[in-house]
Amino acid sequence: MTTTLRPTEPLQQAADGTRSRHYRVCVNSRPVGVVHLTADPASATSVATIHALRIDEPDRGRGRGTVAALAAEEVARGWGCRQIEVAVPGDAEGALEFTGRLGYVRRNRGMEKALDGPPPVLPPGSEGRTMTRHEYEAWDRTGRREYAEDWIRRGVPEADARAKADRDFGGALPHGPATANVWLSVLEHEGVPVGELWLGQRDGRAFVYDVGVHTEHRGRGHGRTLMLLAETQARSAGLNHIALNVFAGNTPAERLYESLGYRTTSHYLYKALV
Repeated sequence: MTTTLRPTEPLQQAADGTRSRHYRVCVNSRPVGVVHLTADPASATSVATIHALRIDEPDRGRGRGTVAALAAEEVARGWGCRQIEVAVPGDAEGALEFTGRLGYVRRNRGMEKALDGPPPVLPPGSEGRTMTRHEYEAWDRTGRREYAEDWIRRGVPEADARAKADRDFGGALPHGPATANVWLSVLEHEGVPVGELWLGQRDGRAFVYDVGVHTEHRGRGHGRTLMLLAETQARSAGLNHIALNVFAGNTPAERLYESLGYRTTSHYLYKALV
């Protein structure tokens, strides 16, 4: 028996070069599942994403998914992609094991928390305030550099990582600190600035884009205080859920978010196409 991918539509290509195509997974011409593949040409490497890969229940456990995933990788190579990504729901342990066997590596995960009960109270001596324009300019330069470095450490070429940092920061902050539905704050402890918080609104939820404690003030609980400040600001904006992304391997941050009641909603994995 032969498992193949058969397109169900012509190749969709946008003006910016983004590609998309839906496929049926077939066994000897019999449909047994679906695959949806896209490619983003924004970087020099061009990254493909598997948005959907589903095998019908009666045909599971027979290697159909493995063949379909490998076939999707071949399509991505034909599109000139050198990397492929996939998102796995937070509770889909079987899918995580499956992608791991295929050589995918966890890059980051999305986490979320419902905001209920009384609002948190910041520790004595700690207070949040709005970031000044001068502070914003310094924070923006440092934030873009550190964000790019995070992606470089995870296999993204330096030029692509720096372009991504500019694209992501610029897209989320098109008007800098004047961008609507964005809160840029400095945390002070006993009058001394100890960290910054970037909170925004995404899909009806508060979203923690960035939280950072100054090196000389780490290990004193200020990261937790910044997260409590984020919850307070989210509630003040009338939002009852808060979400974030954390890079895999950032153990202190992962433990902090878990201790505050965040649950994993999605795992994001990638694989180099060599």
